[in-house]
Amino acid sequence: MSAFETLYHQNCFAPTAAERQTAATELEARYNCEINCVEIDPSVRFAHHARGCTVIASKLGANVIIFQNVTIGSNMAFNRRTQAWEHLGNPVIGANVKIADGAKVLGPIIIGENTVIGAGAIITKDVPANSVAYGVNQVKPRDPDKDLLFHQPMPDGEALVQACRHVIRRAEE
Repeated sequence: MSAFETLYHQNCFAPTAAERQTAATELEARYNCEINCVEIDPSVRFAHHARGCTVIASKLGANVIIFQNVTIGSNMAFNRRTQAWEHLGNPVIGANVKIADGAKVLGPIIIGENTVIGAGAIITKDVPANSVAYGVNQVKPRDPDKDLLFHQPMPDGEALVQACRHVIRRAEE
């Protein structure tokens, strides 16, 4: 288990509040990362050591994968006219959801299982299961023949280097 994974598991699953707080402080210092969920499945994974992530969720379901610089949290607002808070609560992320780099998932919303949240997306509304969410609250059905962002086995390093070289050659043409 990597240093990040050890801290992540201590932060979320240690038996005492003191142990969880110590791990949380270290996660923030080392990885610029905050993870605080009411419920989190032990199978949740973070790509790139969750660098730059702020994850404050109601629930993260089984096999969720979160990439770097993702924000999951609230979008609550205080209404001065009614003297009441609105939009209280944080997202529930369903099983097998993948959240790409830089995405923002905000508010008391539900992201259905098997959904992919695209890079840079800003999502503030419920997303049905088996969808791709992108842009600002844009949603389309997910292609059942494609796994986006993550599928084991991942391409090896040499395959990625060759693909990058191909793009360089295209740019030079």
